[in-house]
Formats: sequence, structure tokens, C-alpha cells
Amino acid sequence: MLRFTTDDIPAQDRFEHWRETRGRSLFGVTIELDREKRGDFSGHFTAEAYGGAIVSELQASAYRVSRTPQDIARLSSDSLLLGWQIEGGGWMETGRRPALHRIDSGAFTVGHSEQTYSGTPNTDRRFLWRMIKIPLAGCDFAPPLADLASQPIRAAWLRPVTALFLAIGARDAVLPDPAAGIDAIGRLALVATGRLPHHAPENRAALRLALLQAARAILRRDLDRPDLSPSLVARELGVSPRQLHILFEPSGLSFARTLTGFRLERALRLLLHRQERTVADIAYACGFDSLATFYRAFRAAYGMTPLDMRAMPPAVV
Repeated sequence: MLRFTTDDIPAQDRFEHWRETRGRSLFGVTIELDREKRGDFSGHFTAEAYGGAIVSELQASAYRVSRTPQDIARLSSDSLLLGWQIEGGGWMETGRRPALHRIDSGAFTVGHSEQTYSGTPNTDRRFLWRMIKIPLAGCDFAPPLADLASQPIRAAWLRPVTALFLAIGARDAVLPDPAAGIDAIGRLALVATGRLPHHAPENRAALRLALLQAARAILRRDLDRPDLSPSLVARELGVSPRQLHILFEPSGLSFARTLTGFRLERALRLLLHRQERTVADIAYACGFDSLATFYRAFRAAYGMTPLDMRAMPPAVV
């Protein structure tokens, strides 16, 4: 993984270094910031290869950014760009209809790397932005995309795209392999823009993979609810309970087993790190409906009781 921060650079040189090294040389963009604001600039950047793509993250002071014809001529790449504006926001102008897009926190954009654009922040607060850059050479799912101007992904697709974006590179994600995750999110982005048909088998499979990540995120979020059920999760995702169960089949773990596993993981952490809490308190806090159910599931998973686990020396656990 490539990491960079301006923290080690003198304050008066930080913006200029960021503009030349990160903006111009690495991303092929032109960035600008009013001179009186440059002394307070700071930025952090990471990038790593994943499944044939580059996944990068920027957190920095707000600034104006554009990709001009000169930038493209200097640093060209035939790539699909997926951007996620996690924090911050502003306006993006592409010169296409509609020419101006509002980009709020949580928005996703998709476009081709050789399209021009300009972005203006609507706040002076720092921004957090992630990007997946997918080279199109040898990519078997993408139609010609050179005319795909950067644009926001429609709201109807935000849930699955967000879930899959979070899963890419995550330790506990249920992805067949990195390349499959990149293939799936690329397909979803192009379906969302109308460049791929949603009914094609490969694209429907990409949606199922994304919805599985979304379902798992709901289970982690709400595992403390004893009444958490397939019908509740299915309703939130906009699918039927039967479709929800089908989502879990490729993972080899059912909905119920996945939920129990998440509850046990959290219970184990609490047992080891929150010694002041009783076993019963932890069991109910993790969504188990009875102490007997918790003990039975815990012993099946770890081969000992919760009290025995808590008594183990730290170096052994």
C-alpha cells in the first residue's frame, strides 16, 4: 500500500507539494486553493492494488479540482472511475447535459478517465473521498465508455453500490476473490448509468453479491436486536425473504448462522475486554434471547463456556 501525508512537510510547502505530486503527477488533475488558505492545508492519501484495479482514498482540506484537456494529454488512461464522496461535497461541471451536478456527502460518481470536469466545494471543511480506478484494457464486461462523462449514481442504486464499495478490501467481506469484487462493482456502476442491462445474468449476479454485503452490514448493525429476522432485513433491502435467503447461499452460511456468528464475535470481544460486565449482560446485549441459547452457541463455536474463555490467560486467547 502506498501512503502519503503532508504532516512531515513544512506548512508553507504542503499545498504546492500536494498539487504537483498528488494532483498533477499521480491523478492527472489540476487543483487550486486560494493563496490565503494554503498555509492551513493538510492532506492524507493511500492507494493499493486490488483485483486489477487501484483503490485510493483522499482526506484533505477543501480545494477546487479539474481535469482539463491538457491534463488528459499529459496523463491519459482508459479507465472507469468510481468515486465516493464520503464527507464533504460541492458541484461538478462536465460540459454535458445536465452540465452541473450537485455532489453531496454519500454520493457516488462514475465516469471515464478521459472526460473533462471541474469540481467546486460547497464548504471549507475537509473532505473524504474514495476512488476505484478500473483499467478497461482487457475488461470483458464494459462496452465502449470513452463518452461517459462523470455523473452521480442514481439513489436507487446507492445501497448496493455502497455495500460493495465497503466490502472491497475488507477483511470480513464475502467476496469470491478481489477480481470478482471489482468486476461486480464495475458492472453495477454501469447498470446504474444505463450502460449495461440489469437483466443480464452476470449483472444480476453482481447485484446479488452487493445485496449480500448490504444484508451482512444490517446484521452487524442490529445484532443486538433479539427480534432481528429475515423478514425485517428483507424489507429494508427491498427483497422478499426467499430472495434474502438465496443471497446467503453462495457464502455457505445461512442467514441464521451468519447472524449467530456475528453475535458470538462481539460477545467474545466483550468477554475479554469488558471484565466488569456479567456473562448474562453480554449475552443479552449481543441479541441472544436466553442465557441457555448463548451458552450452547458459545460452546459449539469455541469448545468451552464463556466463563472458561474469560479465565484463559491473555496470551492463550
